[in-house]
Amino acid sequence: MPFNDFQSDAKELRKGKIKRKINMLTISKANKKDIEEMCLLLQELFDLEKDFSSDWSKQRKGLELIIDNPQYGLLLLLKRDQEILGMANLLITISTALGRKVVLLEDFIIKKEERRKRLGSYFMEGIKDLVRKEGYGRITLLADKENKPAQEFYHTMGFQMSNMDCWRYVFNKKINI
Repeated sequence: MPFNDFQSDAKELRKGKIKRKINMLTISKANKKDIEEMCLLLQELFDLEKDFSSDWSKQRKGLELIIDNPQYGLLLLLKRDQEILGMANLLITISTALGRKVVLLEDFIIKKEERRKRLGSYFMEGIKDLVRKEGYGRITLLADKENKPAQEFYHTMGFQMSNMDCWRYVFNKKINI
């Protein structure tokens, strides 16, 4: 059945064994050698967001936690040849409303000089395809309230505003995971 073939391809991508090629672009699983470039992308992303500021030691630790613990999620890269053009952080959680696994998409970013070239659309379609093939029920993401280009992009990609607001409680103590 084609669905099983797609699902196995998606699992192989999660394992880092294959890459998805799109018009000379590749979507592949990140590994530890990619962390420096991902920190640069996160710095660029956090410059756009009011809630966050860049801290390479924290970003490095978070990226390593995801790479070392694939049960938490998956870091994907958009590349042209070996050049990293973008990244996305797909965190896995469970929705009791849907009764199945869902993805929280964080840190979706395309390098500034590569934007407006439809690379983000290619990347997002690849992400949606992977998530669908893996059997997840939904992708949820947050966007800065003042980042209108990001909001327009997500709307164009089929995302809808939720009636839910994001609330958070931040712990300032060091917590060992």
